[in-house]
Amino acid sequence: MSSTVELTKENFDQTVTENEFVLIDFWASWCGPCRMFAPVYEKAAQDNPDLVFGKVDTEAQPELAQAFGIQSIPTLMIVRDQVAVFAQPGALPEAALTDVIGQARKLDMDEVRKSIAEQQGSPQGE
Repeated sequence: MSSTVELTKENFDQTVTENEFVLIDFWASWCGPCRMFAPVYEKAAQDNPDLVFGKVDTEAQPELAQAFGIQSIPTLMIVRDQVAVFAQPGALPEAALTDVIGQARKLDMDEVRKSIAEQQGSPQGE
């Protein structure tokens, strides 16, 4: 029984909307580093049962990969309250993944939303 969720364009929005903390692994079966990262990701999913660990097969879901501007895989993205708070290409070692999850858990989403609002609200060139 896998602890990760296969994300498709059909269930993606619902998953991200209904869960306040979603990790997304953009991968493809032909990609060596993706296959290396898979068990690390799987283990993190088992270690963090309260979080949603999603996987997007970029071959099967090119629209999703395109929507997020995924250039290289694997790319790990973390979405909290429908805001992408982390996105990084490359297979993370276990310790780094654990660290990233810990940091994302600690984020004050009110602060994050405030800074996004400020970025969007301030005129360019200041």
